[in-house]
Amino acid sequence: MRTPSLRRRLTVVVLVLVAVTLGVLGVTTDVVLRGRLDAQLQQRLLDRAQVASQLADQLDPENLAKRLSDGTVSVLVLAKDGTAYVEGPPPGADPGRVGPAGPGGGRAQRPAPTAPPVAASTQSQLTEYDDRIEVTREVGDGATLVLSASTTEVGRVLDQTRIALLVGALAVLALCGLVVRPVVARTLRPLDRVTALARAIREGDRGGRLRPERTDTEIGATAHALDGMLDAVEGAESQALEAERRLRVFLSDAAHELRTPIAGLQAASEHLLRSDPPREEREQTLLTLVRESRRAGRLVDDMLLMARIDRGLELRPRAVDLTAVAASAVEPRRLRHPDATLVVDGPPLVTQADPDRLAQVVGNLLDNAVRAAGPRGHVGVTVSNETDAGGRALAVVDVADDGPGIPPGDRERVFERLVRLDEARAVQEATASAGGTGPGVGTGPGVGAGLGLAIARGIARAHGGDLVALEPTTGRGARLRLTLPLTRQPTESTTDAPTGGTSTTPTTTDPVASATSTPSTPTSPPITASHPVPVKV
Repeated sequence: MRTPSLRRRLTVVVLVLVAVTLGVLGVTTDVVLRGRLDAQLQQRLLDRAQVASQLADQLDPENLAKRLSDGTVSVLVLAKDGTAYVEGPPPGADPGRVGPAGPGGGRAQRPAPTAPPVAASTQSQLTEYDDRIEVTREVGDGATLVLSASTTEVGRVLDQTRIALLVGALAVLALCGLVVRPVVARTLRPLDRVTALARAIREGDRGGRLRPERTDTEIGATAHALDGMLDAVEGAESQALEAERRLRVFLSDAAHELRTPIAGLQAASEHLLRSDPPREEREQTLLTLVRESRRAGRLVDDMLLMARIDRGLELRPRAVDLTAVAASAVEPRRLRHPDATLVVDGPPLVTQADPDRLAQVVGNLLDNAVRAAGPRGHVGVTVSNETDAGGRALAVVDVADDGPGIPPGDRERVFERLVRLDEARAVQEATASAGGTGPGVGTGPGVGAGLGLAIARGIARAHGGDLVALEPTTGRGARLRLTLPLTRQPTESTTDAPTGGTSTTPTTTDPVASATSTPSTPTSPPITASHPVPVKV
């Protein structure tokens, strides 16, 4: 698409406007000046006619004609007897080109028909012709006076004025052309910066901005809006690149996680096909097949759950007592970890939530805490309420352990999918948990796939809450905080107990389920007392 230069267009537009303005001024000046000159000439003739009427009784017609003539006005005095006395140039003639007067300063007497007939009147009669203006008036005793002035001089003055105006207009246009172009160029200089910035961004420089000093001007507002657009576009680009990077890492880690159970399945299957092992060895191989298949199935289920969370998790919310959910989730872990200490503390707090999903979140947090704390560790669950900065009432569930803790730099990273912290911590957690398999921060061999906390945060945010890692209050271990909108206090008729206080990957003492887990059902009723209830296991 070919478009003319903006500088050229603005310069031409300005010059055209100036030219039109000068043209209008010139025409107006010409019309006004012509009217003024014609009016002056007419007034001059009328004044002389008035003087003639006063001198008519004192002078004879011949002397009256001589007295009124000044070389530019033609005077005709028509006496009562028909004699005409003429002085000055002929009517309509250019006074500058008329020859000298006749003998005695006058001109030959003319016959009476040269004077226009006029009715008897003491008022002057004005008549305009193409080349002259005449004033006729009756003076004295029956005499008629005709004063005539040529308009040639008026035309000459107008022509000179027009030439002067034209020359001045051309000079003004030339001066405007010299001044307007650099002014326009200076005004449009920010557009050059916009062009340079666009080219730099095209070449890969994503950090450049215009940053105008003033945003209350048209170009300044445009530059400011462009900076905002670039911030949004580059932010979206960064998010897209980060999402792409995370997706690649997720797919790579998922493939790596699936490779181990699939390799175990393949090895066990080939062993059964190629040999006829003894009964005990055969059972052990079948046990390996079941364990690895459950491990792969659990990972696939977790990945599908993450996909549903990303797509928009379908919830079935109803009134749920968080303290009861926490107590119900503690019971199955008491059976699997008889030497550990698990404590639930807090009053009943009711919120609108999906009880099964909420139990899944609390179960994930407990599995992570129990595994990190070790076989004889301490895990505390505290239920409370608080008000955020916006004045919204929140229900808070803190899950703390006395394990190795989470480094401050990793307290946000632990919620990423398939994340792994350093191998030393993973091995420590794996050793402490004696082969536990629940999802958690450490995801070394036998520790889990690292989706538990990501799933828990996704479910929490789907409920309008959040899940974060905080500084432990005791100076050691880890503390994870679940926050949910607080609705009302529980009653016997409105509070529902969870259908299963479990995580997606709880540990178990069953030999097959030691590497994987299935949802468990709590073995004790939920706690609904209005006072803190510690549960020591």
